Amino acid sequence: MTTVVDRLNGGRTGFSVEFFPPRNDEEERILWRAVRELEPLDPAFVSVTYGAGGSSRDRTIRTTGRIAQETTLTPMAHLTAVDHSVAELRNVIGSYAAAGVRNVLAVRGDPPGDPTGPWVAHPKGLTYAEELVRLVRELGEFCVGVAAFPHGHPRSGDPEVDADHLVRKIDAGAGFAIAQLFLEPEHFLRLRDRMAARGCDVPLLPGVMPITTPKVLAKFGELAGVEIPRSLSDRLLPLADDPAAFRAAGVELVTGWCERLIAEGVPALHFYTLNRSRATREVVTSLGLDRRPVAQVGA
Repeated sequence: MTTVVDRLNGGRTGFSVEFFPPRNDEEERILWRAVRELEPLDPAFVSVTYGAGGSSRDRTIRTTGRIAQETTLTPMAHLTAVDHSVAELRNVIGSYAAAGVRNVLAVRGDPPGDPTGPWVAHPKGLTYAEELVRLVRELGEFCVGVAAFPHGHPRSGDPEVDADHLVRKIDAGAGFAIAQLFLEPEHFLRLRDRMAARGCDVPLLPGVMPITTPKVLAKFGELAGVEIPRSLSDRLLPLADDPAAFRAAGVELVTGWCERLIAEGVPALHFYTLNRSRATREVVTSLGLDRRPVAQVGA
């Protein structure tokens, strides 16, 4: 199977998309509609998240395996260490391999129920993401990615120390990193500079989410782990009662961020889709990242 790193080394800026596993039949229909709508645009890869404490483990494995078997897309599965023994983690990794999935995003994960609560390792599990990276790499020919935090990890008060932790995950065998959401491109670019200063040159992808509604804006801040900047809220919140205007302004804002990041030479943009495709397709097409042959564009 093609690896994520293979896809990122194509010599041009690409994009990737992230889904979460459906909880019911209706969500499954929504997810697969988004998959089919994005597939022709040829994303570098698509990822499927893994619920806290492994709550969506079986659905993640099934969804990722189905993408591998029924589409032309390169899938990547998520894996967390939360509430899992090493034996359970080995079983999950084996299930991914059996489903034809060879790309894994290894993250320690948040405590179930309270993402900001104290981290408690499983008594027979792992404590750090770098240990999870090593475990995945030991069990087969996997391409492994890790998470990066432009605003700093919520449990780390020092961006430099946080960058050191990211280097250790890469030294453990990770081939690329995907950044969590950030609220201005400068936060991501400063993280990239910190990594470059440490001699680390693996692909680092910025995480992007089109801001289409006030609810998505609130989610944006929640996922980034910081308060929404005044400049951002002043621009968008006055439009809260005009859905079309809010959506247009939010998509335009994020598209501008993406243009800046492309100009800075990022290998790809990683879109958090919330299992919807329309806004992502609009941004991707606007940026010229649509990889379809010219004859197919607009078809």
